[in-house]
Amino acid sequence: MKYALFMGCTPYGAAPELAKSLRAVSDRLNIELAELKDASCCGAAHLQDYDDFLALMLNARNLCCAQNLGLEMVTICNTCQLILSNAADRLKNDKPLLDQVNGKLEQIGLRYDADTKVRHFLYVLRDDLGFANIPVSNALEGWRIAPFYGCHNLRGAAVNGDNGFNPSSLDDLIAALGGARVDYERKNGCCGFHTEIQAPLTTYRLSGEILTGAGDCGADMIVTPCPLCQLSLDAKQDSAAKAARQPVKIPVLHLTQMIGLAMGIDQKELGLDHNIVRLPTL
Repeated sequence: MKYALFMGCTPYGAAPELAKSLRAVSDRLNIELAELKDASCCGAAHLQDYDDFLALMLNARNLCCAQNLGLEMVTICNTCQLILSNAADRLKNDKPLLDQVNGKLEQIGLRYDADTKVRHFLYVLRDDLGFANIPVSNALEGWRIAPFYGCHNLRGAAVNGDNGFNPSSLDDLIAALGGARVDYERKNGCCGFHTEIQAPLTTYRLSGEILTGAGDCGADMIVTPCPLCQLSLDAKQDSAAKAARQPVKIPVLHLTQMIGLAMGIDQKELGLDHNIVRLPTL
C-alpha cells in the first residue's frame, strides 16, 4: 500500500513525536508514505476566513502534488483532513469554480483534474489494512482508553463512514488493540484549539470538560487522531484543569503512539518522551 502523505505543519514544529511515531508504525505495517515535500500549509481554517479563493487555490495546488504522483492523499491531522477534503469536494462538484482555479494553476504549470481522494490515516488503517490485521505483540489489556475524535474529522466531506454524532472508528481500534474503551459524553466534542488566540478561557474550558469527563469515567489515557487536539489536551492540561476547577493529570497520546505501544515498539521510538504528561511506565 502506497499513499501520498500530507504531513501538515504541526509535526514539523510542535508535535515532532507524531511524525516519529507515524514512521515507526507505517514502516512495520509495510505502508509506504511518499511525503509531499512541496506541499504547503492547508490554511487551517484561518486563511479560509480571510480569503476563501486564495485558500482554495492553495489546496488545489496541494492536491495536485498528490495527483501528480498518481496517489491518494493521506493526512494525519483532523483540520488538514477537513480543509483538504472540503476543497476536493467543492472542486469536484463545481466545474466553473474548477475552471477558475485551473486558470490560476496553469500560470505555475499545474492543472487539477478533481479526482484526488483525501483520507485520514485512521481510515486507511480501518478500510485498507483492517484493524484486525495490525500485529499486536503488547496488547493494551489493563489500560482504560478514552477516544477523543475531535470535531474536524466528523464534519463535511471529511467524514469517512463515521457517524458524526456517534463515531465508532477509534473505539473499534482500541478494542482491536486489546484496550478497554471508555465511553464519555465529550468524546466527539471540540477541544477549542482554534479559539485560543481570541478566547483562551473558552479553549481551556472546552479542553477541561474533555479531560475531566474522561478522567471521571476512569480513563488511564486519552487517544486522538488530531495533533491540534493533542496539543490542547496535553500541553495545555494545567490551564484546562484550572478552568475546570478540578485536578487532572492524564496522558494524551497520538493515534500512532497508541498503535505503536500495542505493536511493542519502544516508547522513545514513538516519541512518548516528548509528551508533556508521560505514561506511568516511561
